Amino acid sequence: MRSFLVFSSTLAAIASICGVLSPSSRAIQLADGTVSFEKPPRLIDATATFDRINVWGATYYFTVSLPENAGEPLGRVTIAQSEGLDKIRFKLDDSEAFEGKPRKKGEKLTLGSVTRDSKTGTVSVTFDPPVPPGKTITIGLEPVRNPFSSGVYLFRINAFPAGEKAYGLDLGVGRLHFYSPF
Repeated sequence: MRSFLVFSSTLAAIASICGVLSPSSRAIQLADGTVSFEKPPRLIDATATFDRINVWGATYYFTVSLPENAGEPLGRVTIAQSEGLDKIRFKLDDSEAFEGKPRKKGEKLTLGSVTRDSKTGTVSVTFDPPVPPGKTITIGLEPVRNPFSSGVYLFRINAFPAGEKAYGLDLGVGRLHFYSPF
């Protein structure tokens, strides 16, 4: 995280010196039109409603905080399973997003699309309209079922500002632990 902050600060300094910092949004915009956040979003938590293996009807929640001084709205979040014995498949049509946290749901957010890359398995959640800075949001994904094998399952989370040429930031890893009932 420290190296990202140094990179982000350096990128912001270079952008302001070169005059590519957009005065209206304070986001970082490079000469090629790529846009990045001024202040990065943070992964707050990852939780599952059921932590037993092979259970149906669970929801996995990923909570992200977009700071007030992010400079750009949140356009898209990607979630990629990076560890775990079983590959988890999601029912993409049942995905949801809302302001707040799982135990204190706020206003429902409209999703533009929820897709899965067939090669990598990465789930991409696009917001329509994008989420403005200063919000904490939660994405809920429903697996077909919890994994057959117990253990730790890791999900890499990336956030992208709104726009055609958006530079995604790695928010870290959400950790879910599934247990055998025996």
